[in-house]
Amino acid sequence: MRTNIDLDDRLIEKVMAINPNLRTKKDAVNFALLDYVQARETESLLDLMGQDLVDPGYDHKAAR
Repeated sequence: MRTNIDLDDRLIEKVMAINPNLRTKKDAVNFALLDYVQARETESLLDLMGQDLVDPGYDHKAAR
């Protein structure tokens, strides 16, 4: 999908400095978006830590 947006060139340069394999602004934006999504997904998983999510009636030996 093609979209026209006004990008902050300084931020694009910073993203491209983080990963020198990024050759275009499009690559930099896609990289930054992917990084953002992965960070939010990881944060969601970390929120589950410490919660008892296993069914107390689950018999792990029966699955063998």
